[in-house]
Formats: sequence, C-alpha cells, structure tokens
Amino acid sequence: MAKGGDVRQGEAAVQLPCAFDAGVYFIGRIRTPFKTRADCPRNTAESDATGRIELDPRYAAGLEGLGLYSHAILLYWMHEARRDLIRQAPGHLQDRARGTFALRSPVRPNPIALAVVEVLAIEGTILTVRKVDCIDGTPLIDIKPYYASIDSVPGARRP
Repeated sequence: MAKGGDVRQGEAAVQLPCAFDAGVYFIGRIRTPFKTRADCPRNTAESDATGRIELDPRYAAGLEGLGLYSHAILLYWMHEARRDLIRQAPGHLQDRARGTFALRSPVRPNPIALAVVEVLAIEGTILTVRKVDCIDGTPLIDIKPYYASIDSVPGARRP
C-alpha cells in the first residue's frame, strides 16, 4: 500500500480508518508496457497500448461468452496509489484543487480504476486487450462486458 507523502497547495489529506470494511479477491494481473506511474497515460483515451490480462485459472469458466463482445470493462486495484488525499490539485488543472470524488485520479480512499478496453484475443486464461493505462502487474478485480447501449451516455456533462 502506498504511503502518504507531500501535500500540494490546496490539497487535504484525511486520517484513514484503522480497519477495512470488506475484502476483494484479485482474479488476475494486468500486464502492460508501463513500469511506473509516470510511464502511464493519463487515461485509456490517451492510450493505444496493448496489454495482457493473466486471469487466475480458477476463474477460467467465467470467460465463457466474453469473446462475443468487442470491448470489456476492467475494474482494477491501483496498488501503488496513496489513499489519504480527499482534496487534490492535479497538475493538469493548473493549481485548481478539487475533491477526490470529482477527479479520475488514482489517489483515493479505495484506489479502484475502471477502463474500457478493446478485446483482441482470448486464449485460455490470457486476454489480449488494447487501450491499457495502468502499471504492469496491476491487480485485476473484475471483468464485465461493455454494452454501448447502457454504458455510454451521449451528451453527459463534464467541465
């Protein structure tokens, strides 16, 4: 687990609870060309990188039918992210701090990320995907099929 560090102007950290409320099972690892957070693109829209999902063999039957979809949603655990900032001042916002829940930053109390990736191939328990944006070896929490009919919101507002 990443430790706290410097706090930039406009940022605020909180004391984390002393115990966890739940547990997760990592179902595999995401293999990417990115060795550090600095190497990673800011998001999947900025990535054309190909990665490999190495699924734990016990979950192999869960892949049945996934090959019918062109895209999938990956939920993963950003294991190197700090978890204590509740207000952040990311560099791309030019010193305008925002609450953590108004950002897509990996720094959050529960460092869970979501990525929509293109499914290129499934061979046994190995999925080859395009549009990865995370550090090599990132723990995978879940895979879900992407449905354009319900996962896309045309006209959604953002700043």
